[in-house]
Amino acid sequence: MYDVEVGLDPAFTVGTVDERVFGSFVEHMGRCVYGGIFEPDHPTADEHGFRGDVADLVRELGVTTIRYPGGNFVSGYRWEDGVGPVDERPRRLDLAWRSIEPNTVGVDEFCRWARGLGIDPIMAVNLGTRGVDAAVDLLEYTNLVAGTTSTADRRVANGHKDPHAIRTWCLGNEMDGPWQIGHKTADEYGRLAAETARAMRRADPDIELVACGSSNSSMPTFGSWERIVLEHTYDLVDHISLHAYYEPHDGDVDSFLASSEDMRRMIAAVTATADHVGAVRRSSKRLTISFDEWNVWFQNRFAGQEDLEVTENGALIEDVYSVTDAVVVGDLLMALLDNCDRVSIACQAQLVNVIGPILTRTGGPAWRQTIFHPFALTSRHARGTVLRTAVRTRELATQRYGDVPATRVTAVQDPETGALTLLVANRDRNEPAALTVPLRAFGSPLRLIEHLTIADDDPDAVNTAEHPDRVVPRPATNTLVDGDRLTATLPPSSWHLIRLGH
Repeated sequence: MYDVEVGLDPAFTVGTVDERVFGSFVEHMGRCVYGGIFEPDHPTADEHGFRGDVADLVRELGVTTIRYPGGNFVSGYRWEDGVGPVDERPRRLDLAWRSIEPNTVGVDEFCRWARGLGIDPIMAVNLGTRGVDAAVDLLEYTNLVAGTTSTADRRVANGHKDPHAIRTWCLGNEMDGPWQIGHKTADEYGRLAAETARAMRRADPDIELVACGSSNSSMPTFGSWERIVLEHTYDLVDHISLHAYYEPHDGDVDSFLASSEDMRRMIAAVTATADHVGAVRRSSKRLTISFDEWNVWFQNRFAGQEDLEVTENGALIEDVYSVTDAVVVGDLLMALLDNCDRVSIACQAQLVNVIGPILTRTGGPAWRQTIFHPFALTSRHARGTVLRTAVRTRELATQRYGDVPATRVTAVQDPETGALTLLVANRDRNEPAALTVPLRAFGSPLRLIEHLTIADDDPDAVNTAEHPDRVVPRPATNTLVDGDRLTATLPPSSWHLIRLGH
């Protein structure tokens, strides 16, 4: 067993958590939409065809915002195909995932579903095969009031009198990637994004805009892409996006458990780049990051888009997640919170079936994957002010990231009640940790409310339709608040939520 001691003081803060950091992502891909959130023949389906059992799990997950409709899909999408009478909508070949898109679900259906769950949509526009006109038309359709333009009146004629009032818009998707339909150089994309942003702001000055950053940190253009794009768009956008997916490489589980080190380094690099562009422009504006795709994804199991056969609603990358994957996801959430002063939006990709925290069977059950639990607990309890932590812990040697902390700790305090939430990841696969957190800086004594642990003797344990609760958060033992000190034992390869209150 090794020792972990955490220094905390409520006077030293990182920033306030933007609730949009608890976002998700729905793309027209595989069974995320059709057979995921939408299945008209399902026993739980509502009058609009959306699965009630999935909706209940989405509520429990605590998602605050959802990015839609892609992803790679959006770079070839004609949004007009998905509005109006359903029986008149065209069937299209989606070039991104080589699937037939029936357009049964479009912007109106998605917005009605999301708003019904109390979720704010984030809309992406097609800057792959389309551009300024289509983006402005979509903005007018969703956000302008009746009688303003014929495009807004078209929405009303389609049965949606009130605007969808979409606040946040993504200017394309992963345009740095050669796999993207309409892939562009940084200069080509930056100029198009700037012209699109300028036009969209004239139509609706109150929106927030996200420029495409890098698809991952291993892209050869990482860093230079952000610099060039922001030289075009800095004064016109509010956020720059980042995407990252993680998996074990060549059986290297130690590096996989330390995946958040890469996320943290990406955030630091991109914020430094954005600040450099701002400094050169003599600007007082400070951009933030939209980490609008992140998750564990076993890409080594995916043959790639080019080898896919054309299907309709076929299963695609429905990864099944283990306890180890849940620990990584919990740690990635902690990295986002620890950078809440610069990360204002984050979207775990995707919501259902496609690398999702929720899995379904057609006509059958929906259930929580292991990675569902750290997200749900964090969204529910880690709201408020993130505190700076000074963590004394042993180092772990990893092949990909060098020496890293064996334990990470994130602290979030409710500014109204003073309640304290600790998120803790023991990334050591072999040794338990003895956690000590002095609490004297918090004034009046804190008491332990609960300590929930995600861990298992079998780190490869998963949840299935037959055993949906094989892996769930369980109350921890050997946790004690004695006077002004918290002590706890953290099993190897485990993730924890510890709540303290007055």
